[in-house]
Amino acid sequence: MSAASQPTLPPSRRSLLFAALGLLFATLVAYHNSFGVPFVFDDVPAIVDNASLRHLWPPGGVLEPRLEDAGVTVSGRPLVNLSLAFNYALGGETVWGYHVVNLLIHLLAGLTLFGVMRRTLLRPVLRERFGAVAFPVALAVAVIWLLHPLQTETVTYVVQRAESLMGLCYLLTLYGFIRATEAAPSGRWLGLSFAACLAGMACKEVMVSAPLMIFLYDRTFLAGSFRDAWRRHRWYYAGLAATWLLLAWLVAGTAGRGGTAGFGTEVSPWSYALTQCGAIVHYLWLAVWPHPLVFDYGTAVVGSVGEVWPQALLLGGLGVGTVVALWRWPVWGFIGAWFFGILAPSSSFVPVASQTMAEHRMYLALVVVVVVAVCGLYVWLGRRAGAVCAVLALIWTGLTIQRNEDYRSDVALWTDTVAKRPANARAHNNLGKAVLAAGGVADAAAHFERAIQLQPTVPEPHYNRGLALAQLGRRAEAIGEYETALRLQPRYADAHNNLGNALLLESRLPDALAHYEQAVALRPGFAEAQSNLANALLETGRGPEALTHANEAVRLDPAYAEARYNLGNVLAQAGDLPAALTEYEAALRLKPDYADVANNLGNVLVGLERLPEAIARYELALRLQPDFADPRRNLAQVLAHLGRLDEARAHYEILLRLHPDDQPARAELDRLRAAGRP
Repeated sequence: MSAASQPTLPPSRRSLLFAALGLLFATLVAYHNSFGVPFVFDDVPAIVDNASLRHLWPPGGVLEPRLEDAGVTVSGRPLVNLSLAFNYALGGETVWGYHVVNLLIHLLAGLTLFGVMRRTLLRPVLRERFGAVAFPVALAVAVIWLLHPLQTETVTYVVQRAESLMGLCYLLTLYGFIRATEAAPSGRWLGLSFAACLAGMACKEVMVSAPLMIFLYDRTFLAGSFRDAWRRHRWYYAGLAATWLLLAWLVAGTAGRGGTAGFGTEVSPWSYALTQCGAIVHYLWLAVWPHPLVFDYGTAVVGSVGEVWPQALLLGGLGVGTVVALWRWPVWGFIGAWFFGILAPSSSFVPVASQTMAEHRMYLALVVVVVVAVCGLYVWLGRRAGAVCAVLALIWTGLTIQRNEDYRSDVALWTDTVAKRPANARAHNNLGKAVLAAGGVADAAAHFERAIQLQPTVPEPHYNRGLALAQLGRRAEAIGEYETALRLQPRYADAHNNLGNALLLESRLPDALAHYEQAVALRPGFAEAQSNLANALLETGRGPEALTHANEAVRLDPAYAEARYNLGNVLAQAGDLPAALTEYEAALRLKPDYADVANNLGNVLVGLERLPEAIARYELALRLQPDFADPRRNLAQVLAHLGRLDEARAHYEILLRLHPDDQPARAELDRLRAAGRP
C-alpha cells in the first residue's frame, strides 16, 4: 500500500507514553551538563540582584517588580518574574533548580509541538500526503527541535526563560484551539487556549502575533477562508485580541525597556532593519549548520544597504513569496507567516538597541526550518527518513552537550564570545569582569582597555578599569577612570561609590563623602553605599547621621558583613558596647576570615572587661592576618595588663620586626624589659 492509501489509525496511549518518555530521555541527555552552569550576564540583575524575588507575598511585588533598571529582562514580564520567585522560594540562588525548571519548560514546549504537529498533519489539507506518517514525522520534528544546539541560549541561559515560557504559551494557545475543534463541547479547550495566550502576553512581547497566527491557522487548516474562520469563532478571536490590552499595559510600564528598545533609542529604524537582514539570514544558516554559536553579538549595526544587499534580496524574496503563498498555497503561506511573524517584534525595524542580534530569538521560529526539513525528508525518502532524523538527533545532542560546556563559567563563556566576536566591546568588558572576579587583575585591565578602544563613550568599561586599577594600587588612574565614567553617565551610582572609596584612601574625606551621598541619593537601596556613607560620616564626627545610614545598610542587606562591621564601629564610638558586640559577632559569622572584625571585637570585649575572650579574638585576627599590627599591639597590651610580661614582650618584638619604625611599640618594649629586670 502507498503512504496515501494506508489507513490512518490513532496512536495508542502506550505509543504516546513511549514517545513522551523518549523526548524526556533525549532532552535530559542533551542538557545533563547544564545544571551546574552559573548565573551569567543578565541573570545577575534579573535574579541575584532582584529583591522582588525574595517574597511571594504580597504578590504585587513579584508581579510588578520595582526594578531600578527598567531594561532588566524580567521587567514588564510578570509571569517570568513569578516563576523565578518560585525558584528562589524553593532553593534560593542554588542554580540547578533554575536549570531544572528551564529544561522542564523546554520539554513541555517540545511535547506540545509534538501534539500540534501530529494533529495538524492529520488535517484534510495534509492527510493525503502525511496522514500515514503523522506520528513519526511529528516525533522527529519535536526531538530535532528540542535537541538543536541553537536552542542552548534559551535553555541554558536562565533568564531566557522569558523566551521559552512565552514559546510554551504560544504553542499551548495553538494546541488548545486545535483540540477545541476536535472536541465537543469545546469550551474547556478554548479556555485553555485563551489562558495560555493571556499568560504568554505576561512573558514576552513576541506573543503579540499569537492571536493572528491562530486565526491564520484556522483559515489554512480548518475553515478554508478568513470569513468562515471569523464566523465560526469570532467571540474566541475577540477574546484573544483582548489579551493585547495586557501586553500594551506591560510594555508601556517599561518605558521602552528602560530606553533600550523602541523608536527613541540611538539606533535608527533603518539601520536596525538593515542589521536584521543579515541577522535573520545568519539565523537560518545556524539552523542548518549551528556553528559558530555566539552568546552575545553586541550592539553593532549595519550602516548601508551595500553591506547586506544579498541578504536583503533573499529576505525580500521570501517575504513576497509568503504573501503570494498566503493566497495561492496557504500551507506554505502559513509556514512563512509563522517564521516572519515570530521574528517581527524583535527582528524587523523596531530597534532593540541593547542587543541587535540574539540566537534565542529563533526559539519558536526554528520550528519552521525543522518542519520543512523533516517533512521534506519524508517526502523524499519515505519511512527511511526516520533513520536520517535519528542520526541528526544524535549529532545535535553531541553539539548541544559541547555548547553547554562553554557555559561552565563566566570566564569560559566570555572567552568563547571574544574569540568569535573580537570586535564586541561588551564581550571584552564582561570577560574583564569575569577575569577580575577570578583574581586576574592585570588581564582584566587589558580587556577593559580593549573595550574602551572599541567603544570609548560607554561608561561601564571605564568604571571597571577603575576597579582593576584600584586593585593594582594605581589609585590616581582609577580615580580618572571613575570620573570619566561619571562624565559619560552622571547618574552612575556604582561609580560614585567606588570613586568615594578611592578618594577616601587618598585622604580626601570631604570629596569621598560627597560621592557617597550622590550614590545613596541615586540609589537609596544601595546597601554598600549606605554603609560607606556611614563610615565616612563617622570619620567626620557626625555620629547620629552615621548611625542612621549604618542601620539602613543592615536593613537593606542583613547578610552584608561590611555593613554589620561599620554599624558595630558606629555603636562602639557611641559607647553602646553590647550592641556593637552583637554587630561584630554577626559580621564575623557572615565572614569568618574578617580580621578587622576580630580585632574590633577584641577591643569591645576589653571595654566590657572580658579579657580572656578579648585575647582569643586578637589571636584569631593574627591567625587570619599575621602581619596585622593593631591586634598584635592590642594583644600585647592586654597580656601586659594581666602580668604575662614574657608573652607581651614576644609580641612587641614580632611587631618591631614587622614594623621597625614603630616608636610607641619600641618604647613599650623597653618599658617591659626594664620591668622584667631584677
